[in-house]
Amino acid sequence: MFVIRLKIVAGMLALSLLLGGTLADQTRALQPTQRAEPGSSNAKKPAVVISADQFDKLRALIRPRPGGFDDINWMTDLWEARKKAAAEGKPLLVWVGDGHPLGWT
Repeated sequence: MFVIRLKIVAGMLALSLLLGGTLADQTRALQPTQRAEPGSSNAKKPAVVISADQFDKLRALIRPRPGGFDDINWMTDLWEARKKAAAEGKPLLVWVGDGHPLGWT
């Protein structure tokens, strides 16, 4: 009986030390960092500045093009979608979600 209680106490102690260390690490991560002196080697480098022409080129590269996801005629009736896919000989994409669309459940 004593050995069992000793094992339980040791396990609880190990768990509390583990959780305490994790919480202390999280608290340290939330504290603001100290700023480095401007002359030191740890000083932050200035942000890269791009010209207006470079910005326009980058913006054109990442801008969504027409003919994408929003242009598809999505069907919400599974039975009708199955009949249409069978008639056209095409596969069926079933998109099912449970909870928040970004997985924040």
